[in-house]
Amino acid sequence: MNKRRGKILVVRGGAIGDFILTLPAVAALRRRFADAHLELLGYPHIAQLAAAAGLVDCVRPIEARGLASFFARGGPLPDDLKDYFSEFDVIVSYLYDPDGIFHENIGRCSFALFIQGPHRPGENASVHATKVFLQPLERLAIFDAPNIPHLQFARAVKHPEPTLAVHPGSGSERKNWPEHKWLELLQSLVRRPGLRLLLVGGEAEGDRLDRLKVALPAEKIAIARSLPLVELGELLQGCIGFVGHDSGITHLAAALGLPCVVLWGDTNPEIWRPLGRHVAVVRNEFGLSAIEVRHVQAELDKIFVCSSASG
Repeated sequence: MNKRRGKILVVRGGAIGDFILTLPAVAALRRRFADAHLELLGYPHIAQLAAAAGLVDCVRPIEARGLASFFARGGPLPDDLKDYFSEFDVIVSYLYDPDGIFHENIGRCSFALFIQGPHRPGENASVHATKVFLQPLERLAIFDAPNIPHLQFARAVKHPEPTLAVHPGSGSERKNWPEHKWLELLQSLVRRPGLRLLLVGGEAEGDRLDRLKVALPAEKIAIARSLPLVELGELLQGCIGFVGHDSGITHLAAALGLPCVVLWGDTNPEIWRPLGRHVAVVRNEFGLSAIEVRHVQAELDKIFVCSSASG
């Protein structure tokens, strides 16, 4: 494909963290083919992160009517989607397609160079997911691209006081630090003069945010509950740092360049840890619940020192 022309489609489903770990591949395509039209087929509420940061030109919903037919072998394909896929010169897919059915159906309506990427890295490879998602782009002569996800939005919310973002939940209870330890940590943080906390959460946190909030002074706390991801990203972008679990929101904070303290459980960090300029992963050999509050405080103190120095 000529470097200065053409249309490229990246197909990416998955959760927030999976998407953000694929951003280095999207960014590499943007750099290598700067004048091409670059489009994402994905879940709009997640994929809009890339559009808002200027990494892609537009987003199309992967839940589009008729797209299910592309996952059935030999069936009729909707004319509008046949026309849509036929417009692209390169299609990079990170969909789970073990039988090659999606690839086969794309070939029925498009002459695009089809590049199949993995939907997840192999758990035994111990290669970070970002590098695994970049590897398929070697077919486009893209080698040694930066593998740290990076997002920057045009608008960052300016908080009235230095604000630390806190996400005390995740998509899985087994990835959560015990709530009583969160409370102990937060009660120590609100005693710091001139510091406010932004508690971040959604449906996965249930009543946890409310229970923590009522135990803390109202004037020191703000809540960001179930916000659209771009809006949440704009709020996070104005914070001095972030503390959370192994979660998609933590990957978002790291991609925004925030200093992050990450409470890590039994997921393989060599593959899945957030990458960023200042990301500290706190672990304990006896498991997540064994992490002590003082160890988290020690890592957070480094953020406060850096924030004071820069301020």
